Amino acid sequence: MRNSFKFSLGTFLLLSVFSTISSTAQIILHDKKTQVTTKTFYQRDTISLKLDIYYQGQLKDKKPTVLFVFGGGFVTGKRDNKLFQDYFNFLAEKGFKVVATDYRLGLKGKKFPTPFNTSALRDAIDTAVTDVFRASNYLINNAETFGVDTSMIILSGSSAGAITALHADFNKRNATALARNLPEAFQYKGVISFAGAILSYQGKPKYKIPPAPTMLFHGTADKLVPYNKVRLFNRGFFGSKFLAGRFKKAGYPYYFQYVEGMGHEIAGTPMKDKLPDILWFIQNYIFEKKRYFMEVDFKDADSKRSFQMPDKKKRW
Repeated sequence: MRNSFKFSLGTFLLLSVFSTISSTAQIILHDKKTQVTTKTFYQRDTISLKLDIYYQGQLKDKKPTVLFVFGGGFVTGKRDNKLFQDYFNFLAEKGFKVVATDYRLGLKGKKFPTPFNTSALRDAIDTAVTDVFRASNYLINNAETFGVDTSMIILSGSSAGAITALHADFNKRNATALARNLPEAFQYKGVISFAGAILSYQGKPKYKIPPAPTMLFHGTADKLVPYNKVRLFNRGFFGSKFLAGRFKKAGYPYYFQYVEGMGHEIAGTPMKDKLPDILWFIQNYIFEKKRYFMEVDFKDADSKRSFQMPDKKKRW
């Protein structure tokens, strides 16, 4: 078990497969009707965090909102990566606001954690969650200006961003110190996770109150973010398969779609290939409040192999 944890944690921390593709300086939209407004939601010393609001119609039009967190191993990545544009435009066309947010990259320039010292990783996740809460609070405080329905804010994220999104809802539902800056009555309405996991120092993740309805995408051959779990003593990464099992046992509504033989590319492919499924989840689980426990086993019979990041940069 020790070697399994070491390999998964080390390879995860390399980088998301999507972080190697540079984002364009100017956002190119496929649908000319979609508009983008950029705002600075946090400024202190040399730190400036921005968010982009994607919308159709008027900015003040009140709409449900998807708050998106990009991936990149907490080392790299940008909120305006062109790989996310199909996802953003699709949701905007369907009547949502989409907010793509910055967050501080807590592992940038730092040594990789070891299995016996994951404090840097834990701090990076907490830092990202703190900034997502700041972005959330900014949207709540400016809801009328930006047309945000604060009762319908849905978290979504890819890879490190999915980890952040899952942790953000986890912290809010457990009323941790990180969540104190958000209004007490506020809760996220849903979570859409593309290859995410929860890092726990206290064994299996537990919720004081039920989590938001959660949609989980994961590849069974993912070696960057664990599909199931990797554990060392009381610490571990608990991936989508494990979380789905916990949700089912506890009676929490969830939708879990896993792709047999696929690796970490699942952190991006559903944002192009599974858009109707995502809309179905939002309609049924969030708008209609259906209490479904759903697992979808997807396999491409023509797929010959699973793509994985090479581990030539593996440091230990």
